Amino acid sequence: MRKREEESCEQLQGASLDSPLCLSLTQSSNEGIDNPTFDAMDFEKETKTELEDLLLSLEGLKVHLDDIESQEDVQLLVELLLQSDFQKVFFMHRSVALTMRHLHLSHPLTAHALQLRDEVENVLQSYSKYTEATDLTDLLSSPHLQALMEAHDCIAQQKLNMDSTETMEPCGKTTKLVCLEKTRDVPLGVTVRNHHDCVIISRVVRGGTAEKSGLLSEGDEILQINGVVVRGRSVNDVHNILSSMHGPLTFLLIPNSQNKMSSQRQTLMHVKANFNYEPSDDPYVPCRELALSFCKGDVLHVISQDDPNWWQAYRDGDENQKPLAGLIPGKSFQQHRESMKKTITDQNQEHKGKHWYSKKNKKQQIKRLHDPNVAQHIDDILTYEEVALYHQPSDRKRPIVLIGQPNSGQDGLRQRLLSLEPSRFTSAVPHTTRTPRLYEVSGREYNFVSRESFESDLASGKFIESGEFERNLYGTNTDSVKQIINSGKICLLCLQPKSLQVVRSSDLKPYIIFIRPPVLLTKGGKKHKVEDTSELLKNACEMEQSYGHLFDAVITNSNVNKSVFELMKLINRLDTEPQWVPLSWVC
Repeated sequence: MRKREEESCEQLQGASLDSPLCLSLTQSSNEGIDNPTFDAMDFEKETKTELEDLLLSLEGLKVHLDDIESQEDVQLLVELLLQSDFQKVFFMHRSVALTMRHLHLSHPLTAHALQLRDEVENVLQSYSKYTEATDLTDLLSSPHLQALMEAHDCIAQQKLNMDSTETMEPCGKTTKLVCLEKTRDVPLGVTVRNHHDCVIISRVVRGGTAEKSGLLSEGDEILQINGVVVRGRSVNDVHNILSSMHGPLTFLLIPNSQNKMSSQRQTLMHVKANFNYEPSDDPYVPCRELALSFCKGDVLHVISQDDPNWWQAYRDGDENQKPLAGLIPGKSFQQHRESMKKTITDQNQEHKGKHWYSKKNKKQQIKRLHDPNVAQHIDDILTYEEVALYHQPSDRKRPIVLIGQPNSGQDGLRQRLLSLEPSRFTSAVPHTTRTPRLYEVSGREYNFVSRESFESDLASGKFIESGEFERNLYGTNTDSVKQIINSGKICLLCLQPKSLQVVRSSDLKPYIIFIRPPVLLTKGGKKHKVEDTSELLKNACEMEQSYGHLFDAVITNSNVNKSVFELMKLINRLDTEPQWVPLSWVC
C-alpha cells in the first residue's frame, strides 16, 4: 500500500508540473517553431492520464484521513470524477482553454455584459408568450448570473484600462494599444487637431463609441490607426482614413500625461436658443459633421461644457433618437464673436454687406475673439437663456399676453375670447389718476387712485405699462393682474413690445403670443393698399426680430375663427403640458 501511495504522489507531482493549460504540440519536419499544430489524440490521452493520476492521489489521501466525514467527502469527489458527464465537460473545458490560448484571445470583448443582459431582457419582454423567452428571462434574472456578469465587467474594465500593451517609444514615451468597434449606427465621436506634426484628440463627444468605451481621452496623441501611420498627416487626412474604416479599429496612442478627468457627472443645463445657428455657415466649427443646427426658440439640453467654446448638447426631442451629442457655440464664445462682428462692421463701412470674416485672415480673427476691446457690445448680444419645465397650478393660471403691430388684430382676438368664455377669461382693470365719472365705479371701469399713489407704484416697478393723457396718468398695475390670478381666472393682456421685459421680470409668469399679420390684409371688406401692407409686414418682421426671443408662440392672423381656435388650443395646453420657462421663475 505504501508503494502505491508513493507512486500516486509521484504521479500527482508530475501532473502539477505539467499544467492543464499547457498546449500539447507536435512538430513535423516541414513545420517551424512558429507554426505549431495541435494533436487531438495526444491531448485526449494526456487529459485522461491527468484524471487517472488525480483519482489515484485521492485514493491515497483517503488512507491518511482519520475522520469518517472527511473520507466521505473525498469519496464524493472520486465519484464525481468517475462520472462520464463530468469527464466530457472536463475535456471540453481544457479544449476551449487551450484553443483560446492558442488563438491569443485573452482580451475581453466588452466591459458591459450587465448592460447587454438588461438590453436582452427588454427585448424578451416582447416575446413573453413564448416559453423559451420566459425561461431565458428567468435565467438572466438569476442573482447568481447577475453577480457573475458584474464581476466580469469589473475585471474586464480593469483589463481594458490596463490593456495598453504599454511599450516605450524610441523617444521614451509610453504608448498604449486601444481596440474599438466602429459601427454605422453609432459614430466614433471624436475630433482631432494638429499640433506641429502630431494628431491630437481634441474632444470626445458624448454618446459616441469612444466615450462609451472610456479608452480614448482628450489630449491623447494618435500614432497609428489599424497600422496606418497618421503622424504628420492633416486633420482632413485623418478624417478620410477613419471614414473608410469600419469594424474593429486599433489605435496606437501616446496617452496624455496631464489627462484631466472628464466631468461625467456634470449638471445637465437646459437653455432656450435666442439665435439661429447653421454649422455650414460657421468657419470656426471644429467638425461640421458633429455640429448641431438649431433655430431661435429651440430648447437645447447641454450635457457638457468641458470646452467653453464648444458645448455638447441635444435638441429637445432628439436626445432619445440620436445617440451622439452635437456641438454648439458656447455662450461666451458666441457673444465675443458677435461683438467682434459688430465692431468690424462699425470700423469697416466699406465692407458693409459682405461676409464679416475672411479666410485669409481667419487666424487673426480668432485671436480677436478674445480681445477685451471687443466686449463693448456683449451685453446686447442674445445667445441662450437658461430654462426649466413649469406646470401651472390648476388654481393659478398664467396671464396670456397678446402682442403685435397695430391692425394685426390682437385686440379683436382678446375681445373674442372674453365674449366666448367670460367665466374663464377677464381683463385687468387699469389704474388712473383722473376723477371718476358719474356712471363709473372704482374697481370696475378703472382703479381710481391719487397721483401720489400712482407715482409711488410706478417708482416701485409695479406698472407693466403706463402713460399720460390730458394730464392724467393711466397704466396696468401688477396688483390688478395678481388679483385675477388669485381668483382662478385667466387674465388677457394686450401690451406694447417695450412692456414685455417688465412683465417677464415680474412674478406673473406670462405666456406671450405674437400675433403676426397675414400677407394680404383687409379691413371693412376692402383690401389695404400694397404699400400699407408692405409697411405693416416690415414693422411686424422688425418686431419679431427684436423681441422674438421673448415669445412663447406665434400665430398668423389670416382668419379670425382659425386664430381663435389656435389661441384656445395653446391656452388649453398650459393645463395639460409643462412649458419651458426662465429658470428664475421656478427657483
